[in-house]
Amino acid sequence: DEPNPHEGLRPPLADYASCSLVSGDCLYYHYGCDGEDDRGWGCGYRTVQTMCSWLRSGPPPSLRAVQQLLVTIGDKPASFPGSRGWIGTCEAAMVLDQLYDVACRIVHVRSGGAELEGAARELHQHFLTHASPVMMGGDRDNSSKCVLGVCTGEQGSYLLIMDPHYYGPAPDKESLQRQGWVSWKRVQSLDQCSFYNLCLPQTKK
Repeated sequence: DEPNPHEGLRPPLADYASCSLVSGDCLYYHYGCDGEDDRGWGCGYRTVQTMCSWLRSGPPPSLRAVQQLLVTIGDKPASFPGSRGWIGTCEAAMVLDQLYDVACRIVHVRSGGAELEGAARELHQHFLTHASPVMMGGDRDNSSKCVLGVCTGEQGSYLLIMDPHYYGPAPDKESLQRQGWVSWKRVQSLDQCSFYNLCLPQTKK
């Protein structure tokens, strides 16, 4: 797992007004990184694993362990472990609360550029106050993303996104950045017809 694969990326704007980033170390978890082929359903779990790696130095829970935890606390049926059931930001919040005693704030972002730009302002405040990685997912755009930063200028905002959908041999930082698995994405490039939920761990900076 590649540590801090976002390091070394230049800000997306030369004349930005504000740029806020995650503080501390996190690892890049992606499809198949532990030998389990979870393509098509495991991206939420991988984002949770990245968030767990930031919270603790030990190994994060396996996909099966996350599923079993959600059964234990009554969120999922007994048939859930071993399935290909997706998880989202609400499940992520439950996992972090149970495993690390870290409360999470869920921010619901309705569709549209103005709402998404508003979320960017929320993220600035989050990284300045808590500095922890954020999980992002939606309905039309249901691909889980790990947000590690936000940068805002006159042209709008960009999110520093670590995408867990890579599948293949363990990648190095340079190839992840070159191939766009870790990159700045303009807020306006997100699906403007999708709602998004953000899971913001309320950690001490």
